[in-house]
Amino acid sequence: MGGTRHNLRVDGARLWATILETSAFGATPAGGINRLTLTPEDGAVRDWFRAACEAAGLAVGTDELGTQFALRRGRDMSRAPIACGSHLDTQPTGGRFDGILGTLAGLEVMRSLNDAGIETEAPLLVVNWTNEEGSRYAPAMMASAAYVGEFTVEDILSRTDAAGISVGQALDSIGAVATEKLGTRAIGAFVELHIEQGPILEAEGKTIGVVEGGQGIAWFDGTITGFESHAGTTPMPRRRDAMGGLAELALAVERIALAHGPSAVATLGEAVIAAPSRNVIPGRVSFTLDVRDPRSATLDAIEAELRAAIATIAERRRLAIDLDRIWRKEPVPFDAGIVGLVESHAEALGLPHRRMVSGAGHDACNLAAKVPTAMIFVPCRDGISHNESESATPSDCTAGADILLQTLVTLANAPKAPA
Repeated sequence: MGGTRHNLRVDGARLWATILETSAFGATPAGGINRLTLTPEDGAVRDWFRAACEAAGLAVGTDELGTQFALRRGRDMSRAPIACGSHLDTQPTGGRFDGILGTLAGLEVMRSLNDAGIETEAPLLVVNWTNEEGSRYAPAMMASAAYVGEFTVEDILSRTDAAGISVGQALDSIGAVATEKLGTRAIGAFVELHIEQGPILEAEGKTIGVVEGGQGIAWFDGTITGFESHAGTTPMPRRRDAMGGLAELALAVERIALAHGPSAVATLGEAVIAAPSRNVIPGRVSFTLDVRDPRSATLDAIEAELRAAIATIAERRRLAIDLDRIWRKEPVPFDAGIVGLVESHAEALGLPHRRMVSGAGHDACNLAAKVPTAMIFVPCRDGISHNESESATPSDCTAGADILLQTLVTLANAPKAPA
């Protein structure tokens, strides 16, 4: 088959039924999913995914970090597969769609091609990346980052969770046996379908987000050190209150991010008082900071302004404030050709769409460093994600899967590049 048949569609009812079926693995009473990576719940959905892929005629392999690769053969097996997928792990109070939609839509594409009796020139591949969420193990998106060479197998396998369990031990506990070395699985191009995790598409009445790239991310760990003293006997002017310093820092973070708007965002996501007590002035507070923007220069400017604000707060309040940047991901442009394909297929199918930048990090943002990559977004209700109330409509999920199908088939049937 050459080109793309725009009358070709996925089975939306089957896709929706599959999403509901897999939501049972780690289901929460509030209707969400608690399926942290490499837990028994994750192991169960991985076993389900393997069986479903094999039932669809796909050959499933697993790399040293537990990432699953499900291959559908093409006419020309010398060509690198055109890949799709996302992840099946969730946040502790996660929803039914974040990552899950992209992985299960990839499976549905393969099933629909089987139903239509269509063989592509290049093979197709569905990927379930390990630990995209980063809730149990840091960093997030670690398996795809390791795939493109940012980490070694040994580095990732030695990472531990809050209970001291290493990634290697967790893989063994769910029976994830490697059948291939990290990074040896060829990928010719990668397309990831995902819910937007923001409010823009829904607010504008658009069905498809044509994602041009991912914004840059910088993560920081910080500590504020003051002096513990009695809450009832220490006069206000004599206090070295670490919590007061955090409160002022939080307002500075908000002010600086707003000044670089509208795309810049910054979040103090965690704050922990050391040895907290009702009648003790906090002497030490640890915190985390997440800063994001599509422009590298803006990330630089925000960090510089934050450090200047920290110095001012520390001096005035007689505190020691340390800010350590632990990770930075530069803004990622996606492949212009694939982005154009996504847009053209949305137009051909009559789906309202807009170009946009991803505010969240995704495995696709890592893959873009190694292979031509793009993403497709569909709306989620009220822009809510990382929450048990996360929701998307069957029609939007189907529309996104249709665009994924069209894009994959076009890429797989494109003329073979000269050797």
